[in-house]
Amino acid sequence: MKNELLRDPTAETAPLRRARRAPPATLAGITVGLLDIGKTRSDEFLDRVEMRLGERGLVTRRYKKPTNAKTAPLELLQKIAAEAAVVVIGLSD
Repeated sequence: MKNELLRDPTAETAPLRRARRAPPATLAGITVGLLDIGKTRSDEFLDRVEMRLGERGLVTRRYKKPTNAKTAPLELLQKIAAEAAVVVIGLSD
């Protein structure tokens, strides 16, 4: 079996080892967060993801960082954590 290396995309000043959270068994009945980080065309990518998830009857909520030059504010991260069970981040360029 091929070894996979997963990287944590959070902006931490020192690496922190955390156990990977188990994904939900199904997306049915949960809210999928869509986070636009402000990069060029990430909104277009998330528009398409939102459309495809909606076709499957899934509930989505959109979020946007104020700027792509800085990490997301703590208040935004807390809001996402409170409102969404999983998140898709638009990293398009």
